[in-house]
Parts: sequence; structure tokens; C-alpha cells
Amino acid sequence: MSLEVLFQNSPWMTGLNADEQDKVRRDMQTRVIPSDGFVCRRGEVANHWFGVISGVVKINNVAANGKSTTLLGLAPGSWFGEGSLLKLEPRKYDVVTLRDSQLALMPKATFLWLLDHSIFFNRFLISQLNNRLGQFIGAMENERLLDVDARVARSLAAMFTDWYTGQALMIKISQEEVAQLAGLSRQRVNSALKVLEECGLIKVHYGEIHILDLTKLSTFTSP
Repeated sequence: MSLEVLFQNSPWMTGLNADEQDKVRRDMQTRVIPSDGFVCRRGEVANHWFGVISGVVKINNVAANGKSTTLLGLAPGSWFGEGSLLKLEPRKYDVVTLRDSQLALMPKATFLWLLDHSIFFNRFLISQLNNRLGQFIGAMENERLLDVDARVARSLAAMFTDWYTGQALMIKISQEEVAQLAGLSRQRVNSALKVLEECGLIKVHYGEIHILDLTKLSTFTSP
């Protein structure tokens, strides 16, 4: 995916007027970050809103005892980091790449300018924040109430809810990377992916997963 394709797949961008779109294009930056690299760190001042052009990133936190917890995985097409910009506070999480990734960076000044000038952009952010809250509540529920197969299904589905518009979905991701997102072993994830494939929800190829039914995947419970 290129930056322009990211714009085309971003609902907030298509709702801006021509002048607003031109400003976004002028101000937007891009950055390539290698695998296991930090997009941003917990405690940093929030200076950008981020979009995923290519690769996979995870929102992650590490406890004082060194235990790492993945809160959410983000596929190409996703935007994140608006909460810290809106609250004017340091970031409360790390964002780390799972593979070589290219990110779009909207400067804070541009983000705040859109807030002042675009009702459409404000409505998108309200929807985005509500969606993100639902994802984090769902992640807590998944960990406490669901079995492993369902946890893997929900982890995959959550990566696409920011921008899904009904088209076929595919993400380049390894089973090891899925395991990191779901907080499970690679062997257990392998078994869960086979179950989901047998149910007709996904198709697994080497290094990539095709999502065949996002709605059913996001509500999957084991037979």
C-alpha cells in the first residue's frame, strides 16, 4: 500500500474538502521502521497521529516485572494515537512493529487544525474513539471468558475494524506474529487457525492470512 492508497482507504480523508485534503498531503510525513522497532514509546510527548501504510504494528505495554501485554494489533489502513493528542498527555503505551513497516505521520499541528476546521473529521474521531473503547473492553472480555480459538479469531478481526468497507481482506502476517498479538504459543495459534479455516472464516497461505468473513470472525465462538 502507498500513502495515496492509504488516503483513499481512510474515511476521514475522503470526507474533507479539497483545501483540507491539500493541506493534509502537504503536511503528512512518512517513516519506515524495521521489525521490532518503536513507533512511539510510553511516556513520550504525543506529536503525531499515525497511519499504517504497510506492515503490522502492535499497541503494547510492559509491566514493572517485565511482563509484556499486547493490547491491539493494527493492520495497514489503521490510524491510531488520537487519544493522547486530544488529551494533551504523554503516551500511555508503546507501539512496536511486528515486521518492517511504513507509517504515515500527521503532525500535531495539522491534527488540531483539522479539529478546528472539519466537522466531518470530528465525527470520525468520535466514532474512532468509541470503536477503540469497544476493542479494549472486548480484549479484556476475550482474555477472561473465551477459549483459545475464539481469542485468535477476535485478535485477527480487531485488526480490520478501523477501515473495513466490505472488500476482500488479506494481511501479510506469520503465525508467530499472530501468537504475539493473541498472547499465545505459536503451536496453539497454529491449531486455532486450522479450526478457523475449517469453519470457512479464513484462508491461510504462507506468510499471509485471507479473511473470508469478518463479521463471523469477530463474533466467533468455538463449536
